[in-house]
Order: sequence, then structure tokens, then C-alpha cells
Amino acid sequence: MGELMSYLLLIIGFILLIKGADFFVEGSSNIATFFKIPTMIIGLTLVAFGTSAPEAAVSIMAIIHNSSDLSVSNIIGSNIFNLLVVLGVTALFKDVLVKREVIAKDYVMSLLCGILLFGLIMVNYISKGILLISRISGGILLVVLFIYLYKLIKGVNSREIVKKEFSVMDLVFTLGGLALVIFGGHLTVKMAMEIARSFGVSERVIGLTVVAIGTSLPELCTSLVALIKGENEIAVGNVIGSNIFNILFILGISSMIRPILISLASLIDIVILIVCTMFIYFYFKDLKISRKEGISMIIMYLVYCYYLLMR
Repeated sequence: MGELMSYLLLIIGFILLIKGADFFVEGSSNIATFFKIPTMIIGLTLVAFGTSAPEAAVSIMAIIHNSSDLSVSNIIGSNIFNLLVVLGVTALFKDVLVKREVIAKDYVMSLLCGILLFGLIMVNYISKGILLISRISGGILLVVLFIYLYKLIKGVNSREIVKKEFSVMDLVFTLGGLALVIFGGHLTVKMAMEIARSFGVSERVIGLTVVAIGTSLPELCTSLVALIKGENEIAVGNVIGSNIFNILFILGISSMIRPILISLASLIDIVILIVCTMFIYFYFKDLKISRKEGISMIIMYLVYCYYLLMR
């Protein structure tokens, strides 16, 4: 009966994620239209931050409970999943289009975030002889985030407001959808972990796969719903923005709470994330990700999962 209830709650979690993502995209895109804010900016900030809430909850709670491995593996695993699976699966339904300036600025920013994280860890290793994200490193990550957000917001300050009636329901849909996404993500991860444990899967593998995938389900649902609704820029901006927020904000805040010890395996995962980000960058040369490229990205992720299970 207990196992049956876990599966039932897992399904409920998926339903909440999907419906919440539907409401969230609907409300946030309408608000963006009202204020004449480009939907890409909304995707890179509001939507990205909202769908990264489950990662934040898991990683911050993990560091509070002195579980550095879970905190880091959740973030890196989620970013790899976002990059390869969220974009890959989305491309199976429809070509994922992306503007040249987004690739040159925001996507490159997500790549630089991974490189910055790796660099800070190596600086601490050289100076202290230990693989670590220190409080100072966390502060640097947060400062970089604030600079990035300032530049995004500065670019839309001068835009005029559309002269039309503001709907309170748009705000209700956005906040209500976000709440459903967060709660659905939490419920899904909790039940998935219980089911995984019942099959004897190790905590480390759970952190890198089940938890990482579970906390990335909001990104997957939001991007798919956005694409179906024709909000292609939210679909792309959500993934890029989430990966930036995950590293700069979540690891920044987590390491400010307590310095995060990094295992060699986690350092390798960070390198894999950087390599994958560089590789997918070349997929954007024709300003889109096709179905064929989406399939190859999903295969890449399956190979990565196989590597995790074998190491």
C-alpha cells in the first residue's frame, strides 16, 4: 500500500508541475506583453528563477544538513539535464529557434558561469590544497549575478507601458502557477527518492540523477508548454536563465551559508557540463535546434547517465 501511494503521489506531482507550468507561462507572458518587456527577458529572469526554486530548496537544505555532495550534484546534474534533455525533448516537438544576440550574450554567459565556478574551485585548491567553494567564492558568484541582472533590467527600463487594462488574473496565474510548480517539484522529488531507495539505488546516484532530474522537471514542463503556446523565447530563455541562476545564485547562497567541499567526481561533472555547453553552442550556428539535433542531445544525456552508474 505504501509503494502504491508513492506512485500515486508521484503522478500527482507530475500533474501539478504540468498544470502549474501552463498557468505560469500564460500569466508571465501576458505581464510581459503589458509592460512591453521582451519575452526573452521574462524567460531569463522570472521564469528561470521560478523554475529553479526546487533546485534552490534542495541544495540549500542539503548544505544546511552538511550534505555538500547532494548540494553540488543536484545543481550540476540539473544544468546538464536542462541543457541536453529539456532543449533536446523540446526540439522533438518543434524546432527550437534562438536569436543571434541571445547566443552571443546569454548562452555565452551560461558557459562562462561554468568556467568561473571551475576556476574558483581551482584557485581554492591551489591556495588551500582543498577542492572547495568558499564563502568568498560564493560572494563572487552573487556579485556576477547582480551585474548580469542589472544589465538585463537596464535594457528594458526605457520601454513604455502598453495602454491597456491590467488583469489581476495574470498575476494570480503567474503566482499560482509558480506555487504549483514548486510544490509539484517537491512532491515529485520526494516520491521519486522513496521509489529509488526501494530499488536499492545509492544516495549519490539519486542525487545526480533522480533529484537532479526531478528538480529540473519544472524547466522541462515550462519549456514544453511555452513552445506549444508559441512562446519560443520563454522556452529557450528558461533553460539558459535557469542554468545561470543555478550556478550563480543557488551555489552562491549555499556556499555563503557554509563552504562547500567538492569531490573529484563532482569536479569532473563540472568539466562535463562545460564541455556539453561548448558543444551545444555549435548547434546554435544555424540559430535553431532541429529534431535530429534534439535526439543526439538526448542520447548524449543517456551516455552521461550510463557513465554515472558505472563510475
